[in-house]
Amino acid sequence: MTTTRPIVSYMRVSTARQGRSGLGIEAQRASIARFAETEGYEIVREFVEVETGKGADALDRRPELSDALAEARKLKSAVLVAKLDRLSRDVHFISGLMAHRVAFLVAELGPDVDPFILHLYAALSEKERAMISVRTKHALAAAKTRGVVLGRPKLAQARVVAQAAIKTNADKHASNVLPLIREAQKHGATVATRHRRCAERAWRVHSARW
Repeated sequence: MTTTRPIVSYMRVSTARQGRSGLGIEAQRASIARFAETEGYEIVREFVEVETGKGADALDRRPELSDALAEARKLKSAVLVAKLDRLSRDVHFISGLMAHRVAFLVAELGPDVDPFILHLYAALSEKERAMISVRTKHALAAAKTRGVVLGRPKLAQARVVAQAAIKTNADKHASNVLPLIREAQKHGATVATRHRRCAERAWRVHSARW
């Protein structure tokens, strides 16, 4: 008989509208459930966060995450999320969470990702988002210089599309580097070596884009 291990799941959506409609939550729940079943975990508690405003990258503004951490400590288990950005898109916030000495598992990344890789993955995603944002601003400025009318009626829609593109490209960039990290880890590379190889890979990717 196979013994399952207890685990705490955490899901997050960014708006009250998403929370009411269930948009995003069901996809996260399905991803978490698949991971738990495959890896032999039993989800003993589920915590769902619906953000209502700014400042969400502060633990006192994330009561469900605080409760998830407390429950995981009590059970001596990990906290499972579907994607790393469900914890946060801010690398410093994620670093702070790791100081709580509660393990985090990310369904998207697999079961064998250590804290170093989580931190590096978050840092790469954050850096890529910043670079995409700068390129977007430059492109808009260039368009305006050419006389292109950037009308306000479509500004909000354009902003939503741009933010989605930034997130997608950032995730894609981090995913591009993750296989290299895992390969280095498998062959016993040191943290310094992994960092150097990932930096070289990231530089080649950015150089090709520019």
